[in-house]
Amino acid sequence: MSSRSRLVDRTSKFDYSRVTVTFESGGDPCTGWLYRPDRPADAPVVVMAGGLALPRSVLRPLAERFAEAGYAAFCFDYRGVGDSEGDPRGLLSPARGVADWEEAVARVRELDGVDTSRMVLWGHSLGGSYALSAAAEDPRVRAVVAVAPVLSGKTLVRARPLPDVVKALAAGVRDTVQGKLPRLGPHTVPLAGDDTDGAFVPDTSFRGAYRRLTTIPDVPARSFLALSRYGVSLDGVTCPTLVVAGSYDDLSPADALADAATDHPDATVLRVPATHLGLLDDEGALEHTLVFLDGVLG
Repeated sequence: MSSRSRLVDRTSKFDYSRVTVTFESGGDPCTGWLYRPDRPADAPVVVMAGGLALPRSVLRPLAERFAEAGYAAFCFDYRGVGDSEGDPRGLLSPARGVADWEEAVARVRELDGVDTSRMVLWGHSLGGSYALSAAAEDPRVRAVVAVAPVLSGKTLVRARPLPDVVKALAAGVRDTVQGKLPRLGPHTVPLAGDDTDGAFVPDTSFRGAYRRLTTIPDVPARSFLALSRYGVSLDGVTCPTLVVAGSYDDLSPADALADAATDHPDATVLRVPATHLGLLDDEGALEHTLVFLDGVLG
């Protein structure tokens, strides 16, 4: 794997402000940060969220770079993740995730000082697939950037030996039942681990990469059931779409993403020599994204 330039924390040479903005989804208070550049006065806005229970703090370097480039950026935490409230914590639920996206977009449209007629949705992993779903239902969205989107939840659940698939689904059933009993609470599994601890992503290299970003959470095992039935396509998305694919990504294989985008007239596929989580701080991917946005939004 060739060496790639990475985003690094550094002192900004540009002026922008950051404020905390809250919104409600499903009755739970959710939290986000709005990065607003000093210029232009009414900047286009990028709504951002990750996936796989990653908190918004992981997206801070990217949001700052968008602000430095003249884009407002709103990155938020899903219900049950980071600073947002909601139980059970860490649940990977497509229905809940897409609803959170829709509420975040609605909240941004209420804000002053951003040009919501030039709104872009940027999502990574499951967040990329949720962004595609939200854009398909909202024709006012001007563009989508889907970074390593998980187009089929089956790839997350079934990318393991059959006996382990059965154990995962059984754990999901147990959690569904146990979660209804307040005294017991949810039955959880590690989000990332090895192939012996029932982890949601049983991959030691992924575990190491996740740990470098943030603490590995436990997630309710019913997430296996929710994702096993989940799938999304680009068919309903009518705006220009950039799909960023990692050549070394086993969770969202680049070839599968390219195939999914083949029949979409406004889809561009960017292949980057990076892993699933490595795409989050790849300098080249960000530069291509900014070129895409500049071209779409003028």
